Amino acid sequence: MSGRAQLMWDEAVTGYDFGPGHPMDPVRLALTRRLVDAFGLDREVDVVAAKAAGESTLRLVHRQDYIGAVKAASADPRAADQSYGLGTMDDPAFAGMHEVSSLIAGQSVGAAEAVWRGEALHAVNFAGGLHHAMPGGASGFCIYNDASLAIARLLELGAERVAYIDVDVHHGDGVQAAFWEDPRVLTVSLHEHPRTLFPQTGWPEETGADSAEGSAVNVALPAGTGDAGWLRAFHAVVPELIADFRPQVLVTQHGADTHFEDPLAHLAVSLDAQRAVQVSCHDLAHEHADGRWVALGGGGYAVVDVVPRSWTHLVAIAAGRPVEPETMIPEEWRQEVFARTRQLAPARMTDGRPVSWSGWDEGYDPADRLDQAVLAARRAVFPLRGLLA
Repeated sequence: MSGRAQLMWDEAVTGYDFGPGHPMDPVRLALTRRLVDAFGLDREVDVVAAKAAGESTLRLVHRQDYIGAVKAASADPRAADQSYGLGTMDDPAFAGMHEVSSLIAGQSVGAAEAVWRGEALHAVNFAGGLHHAMPGGASGFCIYNDASLAIARLLELGAERVAYIDVDVHHGDGVQAAFWEDPRVLTVSLHEHPRTLFPQTGWPEETGADSAEGSAVNVALPAGTGDAGWLRAFHAVVPELIADFRPQVLVTQHGADTHFEDPLAHLAVSLDAQRAVQVSCHDLAHEHADGRWVALGGGGYAVVDVVPRSWTHLVAIAAGRPVEPETMIPEEWRQEVFARTRQLAPARMTDGRPVSWSGWDEGYDPADRLDQAVLAARRAVFPLRGLLA
């Protein structure tokens, strides 16, 4: 197995563009790639442009009629069929939508193939993580569900156990739906509580179909949760489940929209805590999956201050060249940010927040809202997996 990590990248992914004013501004992808280069990380990884996912690959998850609807909207955005979630405020149709969505999906599928075949130990596609797309419809800025497609390809190639960890602020509903009945896939999502945030799913009681009880795990965090609570919840649930499941591959989604500056949600997590969870996911892959790790991007709408720094940390960790939080950001990148956006760029790779949390084994407070959320998740799933809640 190659010790080199792969960074999946094709400049054309920046064409995933819903238009002016839409929160998912593709500048976040371009700026992330430039920051990766500014730190010289492009020399520490193999940069690979995978081919777009073809129809047979898309059909691993998506219905043929939906793929046809995306193609039609891509050819003529005015013909978008809103019954498929296309041409809506969240998912406006645009020319070339099918092609660029297939390209992003292809990068995640390529990442999964490279890791499974031993061509890379880790692979990152920060343009991916479009976890809301359903088998038969677009949702939440997501056209094709590249995360589900990557997992489906792993299963097709012979994987018997794949674990998916989703730390985006929004519930990973599309991935959960794709594998709801499949005990070979463990989906774990930490997200803001569905009472206060789209897509209003991801309740702890959602634990998988009868044929796959305990294969879906949902930690629904109260609005306002900050670093200590977020990290406590992650470590109170995820490591024990991954150790029990023993995945052959770990697929993770690192939406940066948990951040306190993100305009679309209500958690209060720092860049430093996001980096800490990235490190933990890397370590879990090595502890339980022989190092096989596919890491994806996701949401994130503070497109200058947060997303590029968060995902550059992710690439650096995957490359085995982590960037220390206090590191100064190269001046050439800061100048490019201003030239592109007329915004002032951050100066360091940190928010200056110390990373710490209290472990679950130290006890819990039944009156604390964060601990209630953790306990609800553990009580819903752990007994189904033969674990003590």
